Amino acid sequence: MPTPTRKVLGRLSLPERTFVANALRTETVGGVLLLAAAVTALIWANVPALHDSYESVSHFHLGPEALGLHLSIEHWAADGLLAVFFFVAGIELKRELVAGDLKDPRAAALPVVAALCGMAVPALVYTLTNLTGGGSLAGWAVPTATDIAFALAVLAVIGTWLPSALRAFLLTLAVVDDLFAILIIAIFFTADIDLAALGGAAVGLAVFWLLLRKGVRGWYVYVPLALVIWTLMYNSGVHATVAGVAMGLMLRCTRRDDEEQSPGEQIEHLVRPLSAGLAVPLFALFSAGVSVSGGALGDVFTRPETLGVLLGLVLGKAIGIFGGTWLTARFTRASLSDDLAWADVFAVATLAGIGFTVSLLIGELAFDGDASTTDEVKAAVLVASLIAAGLATVLLKLRNAKYRALYETEERDEDLDGIPDVYEQDDPAYHLRMAAIYERKAAEHRRIAELKTAERLAEVTGGAGEDDDRRA
Repeated sequence: MPTPTRKVLGRLSLPERTFVANALRTETVGGVLLLAAAVTALIWANVPALHDSYESVSHFHLGPEALGLHLSIEHWAADGLLAVFFFVAGIELKRELVAGDLKDPRAAALPVVAALCGMAVPALVYTLTNLTGGGSLAGWAVPTATDIAFALAVLAVIGTWLPSALRAFLLTLAVVDDLFAILIIAIFFTADIDLAALGGAAVGLAVFWLLLRKGVRGWYVYVPLALVIWTLMYNSGVHATVAGVAMGLMLRCTRRDDEEQSPGEQIEHLVRPLSAGLAVPLFALFSAGVSVSGGALGDVFTRPETLGVLLGLVLGKAIGIFGGTWLTARFTRASLSDDLAWADVFAVATLAGIGFTVSLLIGELAFDGDASTTDEVKAAVLVASLIAAGLATVLLKLRNAKYRALYETEERDEDLDGIPDVYEQDDPAYHLRMAAIYERKAAEHRRIAELKTAERLAEVTGGAGEDDDRRA
């Protein structure tokens, strides 16, 4: 028998679909809050009467100086709150590796290759733009990151019925993207290393791992330990968000027989709202407040650094992710799901050009000490994200009728058992339930038909013997 052609971006398994739906629901709400925070930051920073207060709040310092933590509010948001974001990203990645789509090497190849190409091509576009224009190569990593919360907020605003397989593809892309982003930060944006502090952080992580393996429970144990690890990591010179992703990767994300959820899933369920609803919006509030003027926007399209960021996000992301997906399908002899077209993949790849949170963070690290260029790069990220969102909106809207039909098929539950019918086609019990439902409907229709027939006969009998000239 010939080997059947493997399909890519096909329908998710039911457990995976449920997990993705719950994760995306929280991220979508967080994305709306992120948009609101970004708009608030832009207004706060650009209204003349409010600008000074924005600068004062952003640069207000607090924290224990003895621990090296007398930081500005903006710094706390970037190093502290984003550690929570990367902690959740670490759990997501661990779950994908041990229980999700990345567990199967063949299935993992697609999002991993797509994510890598979606980071390499933007970096290449930035580098070529700046080599040609004589700009700085320091910002090569800025356009490599995708912001899943912002992308999902765009989907929520435009009201598209994007199928769950494409949403899951976008989520997995972002998870892999986040992992490589944190590696880029750790490797390329670490200057001076304090070996004593780094060694202390490593010991703290080892203790964290041992406590997890021993089954020790209680937030009062792990939260103080996590704060110690984060403090040591920050003082080591390695970006403090590395501590977050490291602890996330240590959690167990496989379920035992007596568990409904693994510890990793339980903690992610508790922490994700904090990450999406508080940490990321607050980071955006104190990072997106750049001065916007006609001259500043014009510079985005003329300076090589900002133009490289813009082209990297808008063109590099779309070309890289689409190209990586197509090449993976081509060389693994897989074919696209029958329900989708390559235009759908390109639309999602365009949506991945929204690079807000991590791009802003890398922009701050890449041009540390050059406030002017940092603000211009942030403006380029904002403009590029808006352009990518606009292009994706047009492309997705063109196929929205098709998406809606797929969505309604995925959601249909005629037997009302809480499981979509498409997942029960091979279950004899489902077909017996449907037969019983249709039999009850048929019996009800027969009863109504008999009732209507009796009413008509009564009208005929009653009208035939009357004295007036009405027809019987």
